[in-house]
Amino acid sequence: MLFKTLLSVVGVHQSDQDVMRAIDLCTEIDAHLSVLVVALAAPPPVGAYAAVLSEPWLEEREADNAELKIRVDQLAELAAKAGVSSDVNGCYSELTWADQEVGQRARYSDLTVIGPELLTDGQLTTLAISGAIFESARPVLLLPAGKSPTLRPKTILVAWDSRIESARAVHEAMALMTGAQRVHVTLVDPSAGLDLSGPEPGADVATFLARHGVKVVVDRLPSAGHEVAHVLKRHAADLDADMIVMGAYGHSRLRERMWGGVTRTMIEQADLPVFMAH
Repeated sequence: MLFKTLLSVVGVHQSDQDVMRAIDLCTEIDAHLSVLVVALAAPPPVGAYAAVLSEPWLEEREADNAELKIRVDQLAELAAKAGVSSDVNGCYSELTWADQEVGQRARYSDLTVIGPELLTDGQLTTLAISGAIFESARPVLLLPAGKSPTLRPKTILVAWDSRIESARAVHEAMALMTGAQRVHVTLVDPSAGLDLSGPEPGADVATFLARHGVKVVVDRLPSAGHEVAHVLKRHAADLDADMIVMGAYGHSRLRERMWGGVTRTMIEQADLPVFMAH
């Protein structure tokens, strides 16, 4: 069963582009669209002049909230005209808590969609992706500019390393893979052993997927001195893949997300849709 609710996270100053992409995906699979419009609150004044500055600060917050309401109404009208089942909500969040607020909303969707405009929004990009991946227990689909996204991909590349995160991504993407024509389980510099990959790296997950009816191929690739992310991206291009499925790696240090190397590269440099789960 494909996803029934998609969440599109957008910034208050963004254009309609990201929401339109999410609308197209919902139309493709007959899903409900939830939109979360995020505005980051200006930090409160501090120091000796806080009392003097507090009134302008409050006025700024009032103006921000009014602007947020207008944008919510505009996107609600956009979704209604597109004929998709939808709800649109605003989130005026302090910078410190924005990731958690995104994550809390994402828990009530099957998939969070991060469009190309949000991917280049800087501060909000990191907060939205971090919250959606690490605070929701739900997968995320990154949609960079360029290749048209689809939730009925024909060719999927699975970045497999036998770790919990990649296993979670495979499980969450099962509905996508069972409908695909080809699924390439791809391992970079795999090493045979009893700890993770087993005596034949990739064979266990391929067998598991085949039992679900997935048309699976195992590709074992050498890095040849290149970064793993570069090898995966090049192989996806060679396959003309519609999507990459992979685990998202990272941890929190004093509420600042520290991404794994491959995860960070895919977020910052992806050139086709990337489905991630943690």
